[in-house]
Amino acid sequence: MRSDNEGPADADNAAGDRVTRDPAPAVTRAIAIMGLLAESEGRAISLSEMARTLGIAKSSCANLCQALEDGEMIRRTSDGFSLGRRTAELGGAYALQFNQVREFFGLISSSPTLRGEVVQIAMLDQTDALYLARHEGRAPYRFGTPLGSRLPAVFSAAGNALLMSLSDDEVESLLGPILPLRSGVDGLELTLEDVQRELLQARERGYALDEGHSTVGVIGVAVPLPAWSPGDPPLALGTAIPADQADPVRIAAIGTALREVAARLENPWRARTARD
Repeated sequence: MRSDNEGPADADNAAGDRVTRDPAPAVTRAIAIMGLLAESEGRAISLSEMARTLGIAKSSCANLCQALEDGEMIRRTSDGFSLGRRTAELGGAYALQFNQVREFFGLISSSPTLRGEVVQIAMLDQTDALYLARHEGRAPYRFGTPLGSRLPAVFSAAGNALLMSLSDDEVESLLGPILPLRSGVDGLELTLEDVQRELLQARERGYALDEGHSTVGVIGVAVPLPAWSPGDPPLALGTAIPADQADPVRIAAIGTALREVAARLENPWRARTARD
């Protein structure tokens, strides 16, 4: 109840405090710990570094880490803490809630062109391609983007495939604030005009290409995969092949095979509605 001496400004400040107050600070800090470990690229982080980076008292940070370790969300190593196996299980469970991811593995395994390749599914997360699922194939090489990793959409084939389904205005709204952007792999700098031109070419040929801008020595080929239902995110289906084996004939064959699989993964009812 407001006292007689409390003015309108005091009431407004109290309301503002209720809006801005963190309802569950321990949960927020635990999420921050998970985020920090996710961004460490596999490097273990010590308790002291974690507390200092996040601005958390070391004792509180230790209690949070203990709870996360007990839940197998993080694990203790000789150098500190890293992500635990439970995060992989949760990531897999997240991906498998989408119909297309569940069907993906069987279709790739039955494709004469793709079953021996590393083939991945990605979704657009802000301006990055986030990798959700992976078919290892039987090729003698093993590379590609680890599950749960992300790459700048403008430099990856999967990212460009995701952008292919957006309008020019949507691409400008999404990427305008971060462009121009320079690749940390080969130094390529892309402007908005460059990205729009690449997307136009990708739409014309039916698949997107990454000519080594996101991973050294690797050529990426990817196609868009429309969302199965209105609540699902649009996805992309892509593969990674060694640059010295990526001749135009093979790239075209893989692009065609990816389009065939994407067509079989598309919701027939949504496809029919789009045609009508």
